[in-house]
Amino acid sequence: MQLTPSIRSALAAGAAAVVLFTGTGTAVAAPAARPAAPDARPAAGAVATAHSPYGQLRPFAELSAERLATGDLVAAAKWGTDSPIDDPAREREVLNAVAEQARQQGADPAATVRVFRDQIEANKIVQRGLHRRWNADPGQAPTERPDLQQVRKEINRINGALVGALAGSPHARSAPYCAPLLTAAAAKVRHERHLDGLHTVALARSLRSVCAGIRPPAAPGP
Repeated sequence: MQLTPSIRSALAAGAAAVVLFTGTGTAVAAPAARPAAPDARPAAGAVATAHSPYGQLRPFAELSAERLATGDLVAAAKWGTDSPIDDPAREREVLNAVAEQARQQGADPAATVRVFRDQIEANKIVQRGLHRRWNADPGQAPTERPDLQQVRKEINRINGALVGALAGSPHARSAPYCAPLLTAAAAKVRHERHLDGLHTVALARSLRSVCAGIRPPAAPGP
């Protein structure tokens, strides 16, 4: 595969960003509010146009960060109640819904479910981490309880956008440059959103299967 200069520069940026996300998909926690390294972002040549490889992969980092932000709200909604963080019925509902959306949009339902299992686990990392934090320091605990049903409406909206991103990026997600470009995008989103260590770990967890499990295109006929 011939790499364009923009892809080469973004690959280099992705390699630099591995200080946040290892090549195996395991996150390395960063101290809260620690700025990302200046080179841990795509170079200027990697323009995030809708049709560029980076432009197709960056939405996964952005939407995953949005979805993780709902984890804060879910944690607050469940705080001080008997509602468990693990909710198998809700998880099945989400996975069944995104699989059906994937079928309707021509995406691979099995690959979509793998990605959303990671999204769900990442959200639970945030919830558990916040509950530990609030137990250790009750002064940080929320004083208001969000409406969980309203939060779930927002989660469903983000889920739909993620399924659309999956359906629209099969080639970018199966290409050799997927992992470093996605890593660079995640590092930039982490820097822009000032994610703390907890949310940085969760963001890496949420993206683990984006570049995996893509079926190669069928060989052209004779």
